[in-house]
Amino acid sequence: MVSEMSRVLAATLRLGLAAAVALPLAAACQPVQRPDGGQGPIAVGATAPAVSATDHNGQTIDLAALRGKPVLVYFYPKDGTPGCTKEACAIRDIWSRFEAAGVVVLGVSSDDANSHADFAKEHSLPFSLIADTDLTWAKAFGVESSFKVIHRTSFLIDSEGKVAKIYVDVDPGVHAEEVLADVASLSG
Repeated sequence: MVSEMSRVLAATLRLGLAAAVALPLAAACQPVQRPDGGQGPIAVGATAPAVSATDHNGQTIDLAALRGKPVLVYFYPKDGTPGCTKEACAIRDIWSRFEAAGVVVLGVSSDDANSHADFAKEHSLPFSLIADTDLTWAKAFGVESSFKVIHRTSFLIDSEGKVAKIYVDVDPGVHAEEVLADVASLSG
């Protein structure tokens, strides 16, 4: 009788624990509610959100003011982690090709400006890093985050200010080349 009660109690506790774990996970899987009223990532063809921020160098970046040039807004989880470093350095390594194509690159994570400045200095990154500590940019683009860590997602914005391509499940090692190929197709 005691072992039967112990088994029932253990099963009940396991179910309770599973439910306690599943509820936050289910909530985290809900599409991001954007400030424009939409849910999930903004769509290809939509006008890029009118967001602005100060980059790691203290320069004001106003996305709407960048019209006339293609812009890559790439969201990444955290400065200094292996995948994020690989992605940033891959862009850096072919930076001259990004410049030749006229592409503005903006890296965005929830790390603060000091972290971004250290990361950019350590790896000689030639592009702006945006500290999205309050997730304003992530929410505007509909990019998911978990515990304030932004999921790796990129948006290629054309010279008209429209979203031309969305990249999810980005492979950090090949993303830079992939973006340049897509930029070439925008103008071709």
